[in-house]
Amino acid sequence: MSYIEFDNSRPIDLIPMGRIAIDFNPVIPPFQSLVEADTFKKYLGGSPANIAVGLARLGKKVGFIAKVSDDQFGDYVTEFFADEGIDTSHITRAENGEKLGLTFTEMLSPSESSILMYRDGVADLMLDPKDVDEEYIASAKAILISGTALCQSPSREACLKAMYLAKKVGTKVIFDIDYRPYNWKSADEIAIYYSIVAENSDMVMGSREEYDLTEAIIAPGRTDEETASYWMEKGNKIVIIKHGKKGSTAHTADGDFNIKPFPIDATKSFGGGDGYGSSFIFGLLEGWDIIDCLELGSASASLLVNAHGCSLFMPTLEQIQSYIKDCKEKYGEMVARG
Repeated sequence: MSYIEFDNSRPIDLIPMGRIAIDFNPVIPPFQSLVEADTFKKYLGGSPANIAVGLARLGKKVGFIAKVSDDQFGDYVTEFFADEGIDTSHITRAENGEKLGLTFTEMLSPSESSILMYRDGVADLMLDPKDVDEEYIASAKAILISGTALCQSPSREACLKAMYLAKKVGTKVIFDIDYRPYNWKSADEIAIYYSIVAENSDMVMGSREEYDLTEAIIAPGRTDEETASYWMEKGNKIVIIKHGKKGSTAHTADGDFNIKPFPIDATKSFGGGDGYGSSFIFGLLEGWDIIDCLELGSASASLLVNAHGCSLFMPTLEQIQSYIKDCKEKYGEMVARG
């Protein structure tokens, strides 16, 4: 069953908006503290940027709305997108010297990682409502709003404008809560802006902790079932709640669909969510059953936590399907389902 009806006459499959950053991951040796690390590999980063690359690798037409720095790093990320076939016509340059956010990752073990972000005066939060136009929104089947882009003006107003334009022209809205503590001023501020977008989206995805932040004013302490019921009553067709290593559930009007992680030797504990998101959205755009979307997303997530970085390692459809086939041959058909 197709839960979200996309306008397949539109040329762009998805337009994410928000954070494009630079990731620096330590390389020699692979597991060490940031105090010890002195050699790093540079990658394009940022959750919506990773999702854009992931979906492009799966063969979909992707756009993007963002503000990047007017310097060599701005050149790097824009050229990376262009090389992946992502439309960069609505990626503009910061005008007052703002820089791309930098993320340094600390990999202490396959299950223990942390992220150190530099997020003051960053270019992505300078995205302005004037950078969002109705014609571009109307050219897409869906837009994706990242919760990180709601933490500060004028980026939050740009996202809200895109959301309301999408509602006006029939473009579907996907909300990836994507909480990061940086730049937010209070828990109330988080709950207010997250709730505005969640109430106007067609699909929302996040962890249990992210939903707790979203619902802190409305009704704290909800169960997963209460959360899913509430946001579906507001108009969402799919509510995805993630529980890390325990898997995730897609809640729909027809019931709940569960998926577990595919077994793999992890290199890091982050990045899987972006592979999951891009692959799940791919399945939706293809009209797949929800459980098949979940399976592709879960497999992609496992491949990403096995990789050294995120964007550069986003898998193709053939790579994900080959991995799923190998896992089922080794562990059984229901290795991740149920």
